[in-house]
Amino acid sequence: MKSIEPSGKNKKFDPDSFLRNTGEGRTIWSLPQKDTVFAQGEPSDAVFYIQQGGVKLNVVSKAGKEATIGVLNASDFFGEGCLAGQPLRMSSAITMSHCSLMRIESKAMLGVLHRQSDFSDRFVSYLLARNIRYEEDLVDQLFNSSEKRLARILLLFAQFGKNGGEDKVIPKVSQEMLAEMVGTTRSRVNFFMNRFRKLGFIDYNGGMEVHSSLLKVVLHD
Repeated sequence: MKSIEPSGKNKKFDPDSFLRNTGEGRTIWSLPQKDTVFAQGEPSDAVFYIQQGGVKLNVVSKAGKEATIGVLNASDFFGEGCLAGQPLRMSSAITMSHCSLMRIESKAMLGVLHRQSDFSDRFVSYLLARNIRYEEDLVDQLFNSSEKRLARILLLFAQFGKNGGEDKVIPKVSQEMLAEMVGTTRSRVNFFMNRFRKLGFIDYNGGMEVHSSLLKVVLHD
C-alpha cells in the first residue's frame, strides 16, 4: 500500500527549519563584511535573524556623532521594532564579517508568532535575555572602569558562555569602534589591549583570540 505523506497543515512546525529555509515572506541575504543591512531612517518592514556572522548596530546624532550601541552574533534577531509599529529604523545595521541573514517580512513574522507558541516563546525569551544584557551594559557603563568594560565587550564578542567557555577568534574589530562602545579613547583601548595580550588573556593569530581567562578582569574588584 502506498504511504500517504502528511499534508503541510499537519506537519509539526520546526522553528529551526523556519529560520534556516526560505519561504513565504522569508529570504536569505548573503552580505560581505562592512555592508549595510539597513540604514537609520529607512522604513522598518522586516525582522532579521543572523544565521552566520556578526552585525553591529550604529546610531548617528543630529550633530553627526556616531556610536555603536550593540553587537550581535549568530542566532540573534534584530530589527524587531517593525513588529511594534515602528515606522522607521532607529539605527543602522552593518555587517562585521561575511553574513548569512534571514529576512522575515513583518507580516510573516507576526503570523508565525500568533500561530506557533513554541516559536513565540523562543522569540520572547530571546528579547528578554537581550533586554537583560542591555541593562547590564548600562550598569557596566555607569559603574565599571574602562578596563572592565573593554574586557566585557570582548567576552561578548566571543559569545562567552554560549560556546562552553571555549576560546574563540572574534571578527576583526577596530580599536576606534571598541573605544566608542567602551566610552573612552582609542589610546586607552590600545593600552588595555596590550596589557591583556601580555597577561595572556588575548592573542593575535590571524585574528584576535579571546581566552576565558579574560573573565578575571571582569570579576576582579
